Amino acid sequence: MNKSAHNLPREDKVVIGVDVGTGSARAGIFDLNGKMLASAKQDITLYREGAHVVEQSSNEIWFAVCDCIKKSMVLSGKTAQQVAGIGFDATCSLVVLGQDKQPISVSQSDDPNRNIIVWMDHRATEQAERINALKHPVLNYVGGKISPEMETPKILWLKENRKQTFDAAWQFFDLADFLTWKSTGSEARSTCTVTCKWTYLAHEKRWDESYFKQIGLEELANENFARIGQHIVEPGTPCGSGLTIEAATQMGLLAGTPVAAGMIDAHAGGIGTVGVNGNATLNMAYVFGTSSCTMTTTQEPVFIPGVWGPYFSAMVPGMWLNEGGQSAAGAAIDQLLSLHPAAADAKRLAKEKDLSLPVFLADLVLSRMKSASQAIELTDGIHIVPEFLGNRAPFADPHARATIAGLSMDNSLENLLSFYTAGLCGIGYGLRQIIEAQANSGAAIKNIVVSGGAGQHPLVRQLLADTCGVPVISTLASEPVLLGSAILGAVAGGVCENVRDAMTSFSSIDLTYQPNEAYRERHNLRFTSFEYLQQCARTLKG
Repeated sequence: MNKSAHNLPREDKVVIGVDVGTGSARAGIFDLNGKMLASAKQDITLYREGAHVVEQSSNEIWFAVCDCIKKSMVLSGKTAQQVAGIGFDATCSLVVLGQDKQPISVSQSDDPNRNIIVWMDHRATEQAERINALKHPVLNYVGGKISPEMETPKILWLKENRKQTFDAAWQFFDLADFLTWKSTGSEARSTCTVTCKWTYLAHEKRWDESYFKQIGLEELANENFARIGQHIVEPGTPCGSGLTIEAATQMGLLAGTPVAAGMIDAHAGGIGTVGVNGNATLNMAYVFGTSSCTMTTTQEPVFIPGVWGPYFSAMVPGMWLNEGGQSAAGAAIDQLLSLHPAAADAKRLAKEKDLSLPVFLADLVLSRMKSASQAIELTDGIHIVPEFLGNRAPFADPHARATIAGLSMDNSLENLLSFYTAGLCGIGYGLRQIIEAQANSGAAIKNIVVSGGAGQHPLVRQLLADTCGVPVISTLASEPVLLGSAILGAVAGGVCENVRDAMTSFSSIDLTYQPNEAYRERHNLRFTSFEYLQQCARTLKG
């Protein structure tokens, strides 16, 4: 065990947070006040086949993680002896390993390196619909309907379409659990991953055998769940004996350094934000990145149709979690902008300023308005429901699609700004639907605590406050998802007693964006139009 850090003064210790997102791996080095000292990032490959198939390589991700840790440690100027613990978060993607503990293909390409079915992969939509038609009671804990983004439909797809992979699999891991196994050799699973995406009943500490037998995965039940997890622990729990010699060598760290049971990436963002004012039940964590995720914490279970959960100990140990959001959020804005004739010229201008197109447009909107709230005046006549990849919550409809009303022949940059602002408002109105659905079921919130790359701009934050009618809080942490995983590392390393204490001590408020009452009625009218368009799209689809 790495006892070097244990014997150091608190001010000399650091913790490492590792985040594996959809397109990149990142590592951050944090002091014990939650300040990030250094970070490093490396892109990872997405293999796409058509509209619904998205795959990755666990070997590539592992090497990217190790490289990021080594680089961030060098940049921080800290030594391996100072590292008190490591925490991982990752997308809820399915990793498949064979009997030799090496990758086996989940792909029609038969490439063994393509051994991950990425969270956003919707190949298992048919399997999810068949599972939902059976109405097993475990579905009550996923909002009534399982999603094709979850793991049991994906494993069922493998059984039905790649039987050789299903039969040859040694372990099916959630990506965060794969990283802790690769680091420590421990096959322990996190309550976060298996409860949120695999139908584990954490409040009863069991898998439901009848569910797996009913849906056609009786093999997993008959094996006593050996391939999906027999040892389930809460996030932050130390895994095994810490880093193995091999993993420590690859990371440039010391063998025995404590490694925490991890989390899904969005939930790590929740850990890094919702404790900001000392009462997690008041705050909805809103992680606004490629997709969006909402997380609401309650003392008792709340059942909300179309919102995942309630999950016990999936984010804050000992408390219940409801999870919503949309499969495309930042990605929906990118897709929306790509449809406009002025986007190519705007992208060139953004590149000259070394900015992404959404940030360039947000800056331009603010430069032309007296306030961020006034941007709503740009949207006259344009209404957008940005459901390009379905509606995750509160309708649990993977077949929903985007709707745009009010297009004209105007191809100008000014019209692109209107288009962009209307798209942001559409994201906000979708969030408002989730908030209202939760409140109607007894899970009301008072604040939105925002994180994620797409939610960093002040225009975005103010429009979210205005569209939802709820204050939006940002935290001082520049990378709250990385901070969340570092918090888990701090708990595993014994520098914080538990996750709740660590959340409070590591996080603090930066800014609060209050809803602008002057535009409340205007947003109410646009929200009515949003819901009308949404309903029209459902009717036309039928």
